[in-house]
Amino acid sequence: MHAVTDLSILGWTPDRAIQLPPNCVPSRVLRVDRGRLSVLGAQGEARVHPGAALYDEAGTGGPAVGDWVAVRGELAVAVLTRTSAFVRTSAGRTSAAQVVAANLDTVLVVDSLAGEARLRRVERYLAVAWSSGATPVVVLTKADLCEDVAAAVEQVREDALGVEVVAASSVTGEGLDAVRDLLPTGRTGAMVGPSGVGKSSLVNALAGETIVETGGIRDDGRGRHTTTARELHLLPGGGLLVDTPGMRELALYDDHEGVDTAYADLALLAADCRFRDCEHRTEPDCAVAAAIDDGRLDPARYSAWRKLQAEAHRQLLRVDARARAAEKARLRSFHRAIREQPDRLR
Repeated sequence: MHAVTDLSILGWTPDRAIQLPPNCVPSRVLRVDRGRLSVLGAQGEARVHPGAALYDEAGTGGPAVGDWVAVRGELAVAVLTRTSAFVRTSAGRTSAAQVVAANLDTVLVVDSLAGEARLRRVERYLAVAWSSGATPVVVLTKADLCEDVAAAVEQVREDALGVEVVAASSVTGEGLDAVRDLLPTGRTGAMVGPSGVGKSSLVNALAGETIVETGGIRDDGRGRHTTTARELHLLPGGGLLVDTPGMRELALYDDHEGVDTAYADLALLAADCRFRDCEHRTEPDCAVAAAIDDGRLDPARYSAWRKLQAEAHRQLLRVDARARAAEKARLRSFHRAIREQPDRLR
């Protein structure tokens, strides 16, 4: 990419300037791989090394796609304060955080209209998206493979409370203008979703050219996702879009607010229960149980809510334990260093 003299096109805001260390220039991270950062700024695109001081014990401090970094020569010496971040727990048995993308204005939760609606999966992505600090939007791809698009969209809309739902097709062009409108000049979005739902094809359609390789279509209408790394793309209309690999796992990271927002209807119902600590099982005057009994609440949605609440609570306990263990290790190291000083008074 060529040099960008007007950094506002990349989402830069003047208030960030005060964070720049001396003799540094701001650049936006396009890609992170092999211990190097691909960045773009007034000097053009470059590959720089991230400084060791950028990384923290929690895993959230290191540079991520979408971050603004302060660059001095060939070294990124600081990550500027994020305005938002889509964060998940790293895949596997760990409590470590993984920042998928940073400084987002919009999170595009992408799913496919090929086949039955996967409402529980959309709800999980929305819970994480709400906690990011960005505005979530559901984009339903492969509209050309759906017999009744309007009905499918309405089904998701009823479940995704307060969230715009857009149907699109990379084949026919349906809905592409609506997606472009979500990303005007200087605004950043990130597409998140499982493999094969058409994220890379959507990037190419919005760009008007092939900038991301895509796989073929399987017999069940699902794609073979080929994206292997997160990458920030500058679209012809001026918006910025992060394409992400499909996620086999999307675990919450230390957040109840996203769950409460995604399930705002259930949070409101729970507030009307007779007891503040109602478990919504056998307690008398339970508003949630009453809503299930009279058909106002889908039991599957209730079960998904309880599952995510429990998951968020377990993750919070793990994160706290991790923080306590890290502090104990730091203190042990400090005291060991004191004991090993040769001139220490005895």
